Amino acid sequence: MKKIDQAATFLAAHTQLFRCPVCLEPYATVEGHSLICPNGHNVDLSKKGTLYFMQRAVASEYDNDMLAARRRMLQAGLFAGITDAFAAKLPAGPQTILDVGCGEGTPLDDVLKHRNSQDAAVGFDLSKPGINLATQLDNDAFFCVADLAQMPFADHQFTAILDLFSPSAYNEFNRVLAPGGKLLKVIPNPDYLIELRQAIFPAGSAHASYDNSNVLDLFQKHYPTATVERIRYQVPVPTELFADLMLMTPMHWGADEARLAEVKANPFPAITVDVTLLTAEGVK
Repeated sequence: MKKIDQAATFLAAHTQLFRCPVCLEPYATVEGHSLICPNGHNVDLSKKGTLYFMQRAVASEYDNDMLAARRRMLQAGLFAGITDAFAAKLPAGPQTILDVGCGEGTPLDDVLKHRNSQDAAVGFDLSKPGINLATQLDNDAFFCVADLAQMPFADHQFTAILDLFSPSAYNEFNRVLAPGGKLLKVIPNPDYLIELRQAIFPAGSAHASYDNSNVLDLFQKHYPTATVERIRYQVPVPTELFADLMLMTPMHWGADEARLAEVKANPFPAITVDVTLLTAEGVK
């Protein structure tokens, strides 16, 4: 089945998940390859089977090379410990999953591969190149380009929200999360990719360290009963993937070119993944 037809089938089965970003009414029907709201606003599927919900053009800093590098690193297992934890936190039965800032789609793909249930999964991101890459993955997830601040999803429809290193819009999360649903947010700890950070940035510089306390405090302010779990492990970095490791993160933006060349010429064998997993429940 073509991607556009597969996507139309998903929309027909899950129309209730979406709402019109123009008038905020839930979509009512799918006609051909178009999703149509009661007020006649429609959005059309692309040939790749995606929907573009943006009301204005937004440039993404993640280009095709950076996204491709990220995919190769993630498929080599960089985030395996994180996606394992996501999958373990989800109830066994079928879930309706929303991946916020899904990027090129590999983390959501990994979570779905862990599960034997008939989940309905939607991933969205501001990056159109990232969403186009996500559609190349072999799964039944639906992908779209959308704005975190005004998500094109209906109220209380998702039993799980995954947020891996993405910004948060807590009012929107609370709006779309079903009562008792799970919000799983991962934030980097100071030692996340620490070998790369210390190699690129001189000690004492503004980028040489990272502090996640503001993000953690804000999450706990919104969800006082949230659980906090540290996930830390090391991942081997094959020499042929070291350039991808350097390219996949924003660390190289604005870094000294001579320093980057020196780091690339002296690859290290492993990288540390050190993150905090925050788990909260939707209001019942």
